[in-house]
Amino acid sequence: MTMPRFLTVAFLALTPALTLAIPASVAQTTDPAQIIRERREGLRGVGAHMEALQAIAASRGDPRPALPRIDAITAFFEGFPDRFPPNTQAGDTKAQPAVFVDRSGFLAAHVGLTGPLANLRTVAAAGDSAAFPAALQQLGGACGNCHRTYRAR
Repeated sequence: MTMPRFLTVAFLALTPALTLAIPASVAQTTDPAQIIRERREGLRGVGAHMEALQAIAASRGDPRPALPRIDAITAFFEGFPDRFPPNTQAGDTKAQPAVFVDRSGFLAAHVGLTGPLANLRTVAAAGDSAAFPAALQQLGGACGNCHRTYRAR
């Protein structure tokens, strides 16, 4: 039995706790493998939230239920560059060497997320279903700016 589309969207919007948890703080460990593992798990959680936000945008429904997801993404990206200490450039990571070599560019790409994330939150909080898809697309563009240079495919 499949769930009707509007129920699926409501489920995705109202149950962010069911997606992968996104650790909000940077790990206290110095083990490179653990740091990489936590970073990857957090990024997978961001991806799950982004998929749910896309479903909300596609439905053109009320985006206010997306706020917990947006807040979780924002919390994960606070201090994001600290999740890439020098000892984590090798191993099970998709981080390109540019993350560690072009640190100022990586930091600028990180800063480039703040405006689109804040805008998406503002639009969602206002319940502006017409502006939500464009705001989400803007955030996706900011994510892509970083991925193109700093993430291996």
